[in-house]
Amino acid sequence: MILSSIASSDRYESLHPRIKEFFDYLRTHDLSNIAAGRVEIDGERVFVNVCATTMVPAEKQKLEVHRKYIDIHIPLLQSEVIGWRHIDSLGESEAPFDEEGDFALYSETPTSMVCVRPGEFLLVYPEDAHAPLIGEGQQKKLIAKILL
Repeated sequence: MILSSIASSDRYESLHPRIKEFFDYLRTHDLSNIAAGRVEIDGERVFVNVCATTMVPAEKQKLEVHRKYIDIHIPLLQSEVIGWRHIDSLGESEAPFDEEGDFALYSETPTSMVCVRPGEFLLVYPEDAHAPLIGEGQQKKLIAKILL
């Protein structure tokens, strides 16, 4: 998991070539006023889910994991808390892994909580179980999906 400022994103672009592709796109396109939905950058290899939703209390949010994608979470409207727990410390998922959706949900409590502010990003790898959208009120955010 990496928490940083979007202004410093170039420091992390060497971790995976598609991470650079996403941040290059972000620098050249204004996604702050885009409608909720999917923005394709490079087909299934790099895309962005634009979400507009209500945040939830920590005790109601589930941890999620992915196998094929790195997530990059970028809140747009307000700060958001994202819970974290290493995948090795999880028990059984609530349902079998959804291969098509690339996710499974877990009811364990996060071991850490991170506040992500507008202008920052949180990059999570498949080993990073994460519980996004913790807070109050409405949130609009970008979730970049980077194929491993």
